[in-house]
Amino acid sequence: MILYPAIDLKDGQCVRLYKGEMDRATVFNDDPAAQARAFEEAGCEWLHLVDLNGAFAGEPVNAGAVEAILGAISVPAQLGGGIRDMATIERWLSRGLARVILGTVAVEDPALVREAARAFPGQVAVGIDARGGRVATRGWAEETDVQATDLARSFEDAGVAAIIYTDIERDGAMQGPNVEATAALARAVSIPVIASGGVSSLDDLLALKNCGAPLDGVISGRALYDGAIDLPRALAALKG
Repeated sequence: MILYPAIDLKDGQCVRLYKGEMDRATVFNDDPAAQARAFEEAGCEWLHLVDLNGAFAGEPVNAGAVEAILGAISVPAQLGGGIRDMATIERWLSRGLARVILGTVAVEDPALVREAARAFPGQVAVGIDARGGRVATRGWAEETDVQATDLARSFEDAGVAAIIYTDIERDGAMQGPNVEATAALARAVSIPVIASGGVSSLDDLLALKNCGAPLDGVISGRALYDGAIDLPRALAALKG
């Protein structure tokens, strides 16, 4: 199982939010590229990037920070937040991003997800962010009546590379991941699932690894910055 350290970008800085609330951000590093290099030097094989401002604006906002990160690392990175048209998808992939994450458009324009997945095999993931099992969009500001599992199943034949599943109520709260819901989603689809939200200890990582469902990876943010998870130990445990 791959550990994806999260670099969430707000106003050019590396931050973590509490349950997705933009006014409850903690700044952990004002040099995202340096943070990205540190994660790579520690042995991380992938990075998970989020343009938080972009998720609300509906277009890339932290492009400068993302490009600085891409120029500083040699490992692959995936990016979500404000990617809602084919031109933006093409632009990011041409600049060295390994994978784009489509969230809001997965609900509002699923045909775009299918078109992108066909055009860029292996480079398009779907981000499913849920509160109480229901999908939230536009930076988690708008809730829908769409069930997370139903949305995931709708892309079974689309050729998407992965589903990043985030339990919003757990994100940044250091209360542990929603292992049961994540495992249920992974069992419901054949698409690789990456878990996100609430991972706050090595025990949380091991609970996801041993949940009985075929999880492809796990994203962690605040716990890595706070030191609640020792990164070398975590990487070794997930490989073992």
